[in-house]
Amino acid sequence: MDQDWIFAGARRLGGFFGNLRRSRPPEEAAEAESPSVTPRIGLALGGGFARGIAHAGVLKILEQHQIPIYSITGVSSGAIVAAAYASGASPEEIGRAGCVMRFGDVGRWSLGRLGLVGSERMRGFLKRLLKTYQFEQMRIPFGVLATDLSSGKPVTFFGPGSVFDPIRASCSYPGLFQPVPYQGRLLVDGAMSMEIPAALARQLGATHVISVHLPARGTSTNPSNVFQVVNRCFQILQSRSEDSWRNETDLVIAPDVRDVDWDAFGRGPELIEAGEIAALAALPRIKEWFADPQALTAPGALLPAEG
Repeated sequence: MDQDWIFAGARRLGGFFGNLRRSRPPEEAAEAESPSVTPRIGLALGGGFARGIAHAGVLKILEQHQIPIYSITGVSSGAIVAAAYASGASPEEIGRAGCVMRFGDVGRWSLGRLGLVGSERMRGFLKRLLKTYQFEQMRIPFGVLATDLSSGKPVTFFGPGSVFDPIRASCSYPGLFQPVPYQGRLLVDGAMSMEIPAALARQLGATHVISVHLPARGTSTNPSNVFQVVNRCFQILQSRSEDSWRNETDLVIAPDVRDVDWDAFGRGPELIEAGEIAALAALPRIKEWFADPQALTAPGALLPAEG
């Protein structure tokens, strides 16, 4: 009898506390079930030779509006900008370096069996631009993507170790730059296997990935030289695999740089402005993430729309 009374009392007490849990205000219950998490934004920068200067404009606007960047990745010219920013260089410093940069700062014509240009000079350029030269010393997580010329698969770099050869490899446009030998492999431009390293940004811990896409000149005119023919072939190839990086992306920023040639470094100020305009258009969507971290944009959203 005494035991029955004890068990009955325990059931009544449990029911009392259960009713308390069920009667909590809806907003309090939601808060307990879905704790707020601050978005960790990963920035993935695409390539484009001189068009990469536009990345400095994007970074400038994000900094001005105090949008924190948790991690940054890049391919080709995007790898140079990403490394500079991760090392501590300001968007203004990166923009100035891009505006005065010339092809000879990173490449030397050197006819060889595997390419026309050697990229050894890029090491000196990076030493002047970057604040540190090791992956593990970067102020935020930083990653680079290159392509294994033999297997065709992407090769990721995010430390520890020197950033010089991975960046050189990521910038080695096939047919122009000579491939970079690295640990028994020949590496070329990362954009050959993945146009924008959005998945790598997520791998480095980002919860929200912004991909910065630098669209090239359209098809309204026929190529006039062999480099333009090769470049157009790569554009076609990349368009076939575009879904792979868009599926890892929460927001795409696409500065309007389509009328800028690959080597038009003299148009740096225009490129920076194009990056600023595109980033400003994206700000309202980015700020929504901090007001409501669960309100993700649809993957592949375009700001502004690409034609």
